[in-house]
Amino acid sequence: MNINFTYLPGDGIGPEVGAAAITVLKTAAEAFGHTLDIDEQLIGGAAIDKRGTPLPDETYASAKNTGAILLGAVGGPKWDHLKGSDRPELGGLLILRKKLELFANVRPAKPFAGLIASSPLKPEYLEGVDFVVVRELTGGIYFGKKGRDNLGAYDECRYNEAEVERIARCAFEIAGARRGKVTSVDKSNVLETSRLWREVVIKVAKDYPDVELEHTLVDAMAMHMLTRPRDFDVILTENMFGDILTDEASMLCGSMGVIPSASLGAGTVGMYEPIHGSAPDIAGQGKANPIAMILSAAWMLRTSFGLDTEAAAIETAVEAALDAGQVTGDLGGSLSTQNVGEWIAQNVSA
Repeated sequence: MNINFTYLPGDGIGPEVGAAAITVLKTAAEAFGHTLDIDEQLIGGAAIDKRGTPLPDETYASAKNTGAILLGAVGGPKWDHLKGSDRPELGGLLILRKKLELFANVRPAKPFAGLIASSPLKPEYLEGVDFVVVRELTGGIYFGKKGRDNLGAYDECRYNEAEVERIARCAFEIAGARRGKVTSVDKSNVLETSRLWREVVIKVAKDYPDVELEHTLVDAMAMHMLTRPRDFDVILTENMFGDILTDEASMLCGSMGVIPSASLGAGTVGMYEPIHGSAPDIAGQGKANPIAMILSAAWMLRTSFGLDTEAAAIETAVEAALDAGQVTGDLGGSLSTQNVGEWIAQNVSA
């Protein structure tokens, strides 16, 4: 098979963790008899510096053509002075998600055995934890009208019924293939958008009688996620709440550096990226943990190309690296970013 995808290294540590993931992908492709067709493009701050825009036309054209995008990280203090859609995140990453209709962000929370000791929570809280957060990605406050006037600043949060219905169906479908439970998170005691959210989710749930539905307010969920994380299967929520809760969930796994994510649209279209940011303070030093990026690459193989065996081989090699301590300094190891990629690649080959 020819594995044709768009590669967006991005900013900060993005190119470093991306290079490690590409090393693993090349080894996996060779081991399983595939070819890689990598179309590398610019996004974010790197694109601003070289093209004058955070999302060049050729980047969008490539992403639309391949339908499979592997992204490093976007943004950094160098571009913090920019406003609105001139910024790397708003004008690059968020617009790309919107234009490709990548409305569902899926992030797993399942601690690796080798990292349970790295979590700030006691091990007994983490054994058996295995849930997925399904976050609506192209609506809500991030995409609402923004501005300032003589009274201050404002950010509009808006959802329509169709947007809520399609992300709810995504969550129920995932839950149906797992343990059959959806926890919908909102703030319906205060927000009108959350009241609409809850109404639509209840309506959608009627089409999935075998899936249990419960509702939780977002502030309570922030507590429950740390005190009883084993109780959850699929957590469904809107854009901003999901952004916050998924970062909190990463601590259950010991580190943000090991959590991949997939932003999915219709069919096999998807963008795959680690949940961490560009970490400019350690960029260029070989300290960045590439595991989340490598697992994102594995997810791309599975979801966009149907290569389950190849993805599983990479995931098994990652677990072996964690168990053997062949990791970067943030996880207690001594390897560089690229060395971790090479170690994992060798195990995929083996």
